[in-house]
Amino acid sequence: MENSSKLGFFQIIKESLKIPLKNPNFIFLTFLTSFPLFCFLVFYEIILHQILIESATILHSASEPFLEFFGYDYERLDEIGNLLGKVSPMALFLGFLFTATLHFLDLFNTTSIIDIASKIVAGEKPMSLKLMISRSINKARFKAPLITSLCSLSLAALLLLVLLSFATYICVTVLTSAFLVPMFVVLFMALLAKYVEWSAVWNVGIVISIVEDNRQGDVALLVSSYLTRCNRGGGFLLMLGFLGWRFGLRFAFLYQRWNNGNGSSIVGITAVHIGLVCLGNFLKWLALMLYFHDCKKRRSYQITDVEDSKIQK
Repeated sequence: MENSSKLGFFQIIKESLKIPLKNPNFIFLTFLTSFPLFCFLVFYEIILHQILIESATILHSASEPFLEFFGYDYERLDEIGNLLGKVSPMALFLGFLFTATLHFLDLFNTTSIIDIASKIVAGEKPMSLKLMISRSINKARFKAPLITSLCSLSLAALLLLVLLSFATYICVTVLTSAFLVPMFVVLFMALLAKYVEWSAVWNVGIVISIVEDNRQGDVALLVSSYLTRCNRGGGFLLMLGFLGWRFGLRFAFLYQRWNNGNGSSIVGITAVHIGLVCLGNFLKWLALMLYFHDCKKRRSYQITDVEDSKIQK
């Protein structure tokens, strides 16, 4: 079989950029479905940045007292605990916002993007903006991707908890004994690489729940694991690129806010940040949809090759 139809990393990104150009109405639909998510993310990020900045300030001011803790300076440790207690309620509130509202807005936006983009990629007759909006509200599947996304979110949360435990242990070990640090750093990096790789599998499972019938939850994730097995490296590169884009933006805007404080321009700066995040999110789902179709082609090629070899024998 010819491999010319198989897509590499840069080819997937290139084809993703071409999809909106095939139907300009798709661009307007994306703006409409992304607007509620954009507004909520601006509010969400302002709170999150405040939490991160306050936490960084606490850790920066507490670095010396923490070292003194190993010299039995319990009063300074008490002070650190009180400072962290001020941040905890905001973190809990942010967690409630994410699980109760932000996840559903993000899923609605994702479902609309993938559902319409899959029709464009399939070469179907171009739809009007009105028909696209009607389909996004009435006909796009929502229950199946919701179930799959909750499964993916649970798996990601468990793995992130393990990563956080490793990172915490490494920080504590550095302060007490550096003997075991290299081993735990290697384990942390290996688990982080697996998290990036499995993120592609989980996200493709959501794509499958949207574009195919009767695929949801663990079934969609198992199908995704089977299909992507032939090109895990491509999924790893895609997720690494988009995760790098997201964290790069976050650190850049956190650095800017750390230096400039809470000025009047904070809303505008956050809006620019979220606009770039939404753009990256839009391209990510288009790329993952193309990656899913590419994996299906690769798998079908493998099956056909096996059947041909059996016939020849």
